[in-house]
Amino acid sequence: MVVLKKIKSSTLMETLVATVLIVIIFMMSSMILNTIFSNTIKNNTRAIDSHLNELQYLQNNDKLELPYQEVFGKWQIMVTEFAQNNSTRVEFEAINSDTNKTITIEQINIE
Repeated sequence: MVVLKKIKSSTLMETLVATVLIVIIFMMSSMILNTIFSNTIKNNTRAIDSHLNELQYLQNNDKLELPYQEVFGKWQIMVTEFAQNNSTRVEFEAINSDTNKTITIEQINIE
């Protein structure tokens, strides 16, 4: 008859503790990744930056009638012109209605 050798193994309690630790680490990492992704999506301003550049181009080529207002997605866009001394200042302002984030671009034209 063959004598069975004793194999070292972990106890049930050690296995449960290791499993709980792995689950906790997985949950924490998934919550951190979720927060990072949602902040990245919320703070993405590429579309509005591109649209403001397009409006600047139109204004530079006299295709945009001032004052100008528009709603672009969740952004309220206002373009206004101010006269100062011998120059004009054109202000492009976009305000996000959800986050109240403001993007302002000033363009000075010397006459």
